[in-house]
Amino acid sequence: MSKVPIVENIMSANDQIAAKTRQQFDELGILALNVMASPGGGKTSVIMRTVESLKNEARIGVMDGDMVTIDADHIAELGVPVSLINTGGNCHLDANMVHSALPSLDLDAIDLLIIENVGNLICPAAFKLGVHLNVVIASVPEGDDKPYKYPAMFRGADVLLLNKIDLKPYLQFDVDYFQHGVEVLNPGLTFFQVSATTGEGFDAWLAWLRDKIKERSSAGQP
Repeated sequence: MSKVPIVENIMSANDQIAAKTRQQFDELGILALNVMASPGGGKTSVIMRTVESLKNEARIGVMDGDMVTIDADHIAELGVPVSLINTGGNCHLDANMVHSALPSLDLDAIDLLIIENVGNLICPAAFKLGVHLNVVIASVPEGDDKPYKYPAMFRGADVLLLNKIDLKPYLQFDVDYFQHGVEVLNPGLTFFQVSATTGEGFDAWLAWLRDKIKERSSAGQP
């Protein structure tokens, strides 16, 4: 048997589980995010600032795809429920991992579920999780060529955050070049420039996210 049908069967099974998970989120009025970035891009820092800013307005839950609890422990200190999805060293989360972890959280008490994927700009892009929005985080220290090197990740994004913009004065990063690469792959992509360290740019990101939470909550009401 050739490898192609095997791969197709694996992806088909993943997509079916993702659809089942998405239906569950829809029925409960939960907005689910899949947060992706390279290692060191700032996923956890962005998530923590987002949680800290919205936790008094929305009921937030977090799933962390990792092998250790370091990031999950930091997020849990903010007073929100956190579930660790032990990846066993895999380079991505898949739909089965996420679906299997759902019972670890009280979904009836969550409006916003943030799933922190494994730090990788290749593998996570290929696997649907059943979320509503794919959130990709790039960062200034990584360089302005990331959209050109990892097109699948940026093509599949629903929203893009350029993090660590407080470092732009100290590094050679051409924002126009970066945005052009993104625009070619994903025209009109929602784009925010932020700093998880200083909070710069977060007001716009949070306002956009508040609207998405309200939309999803309303859609889930009987």
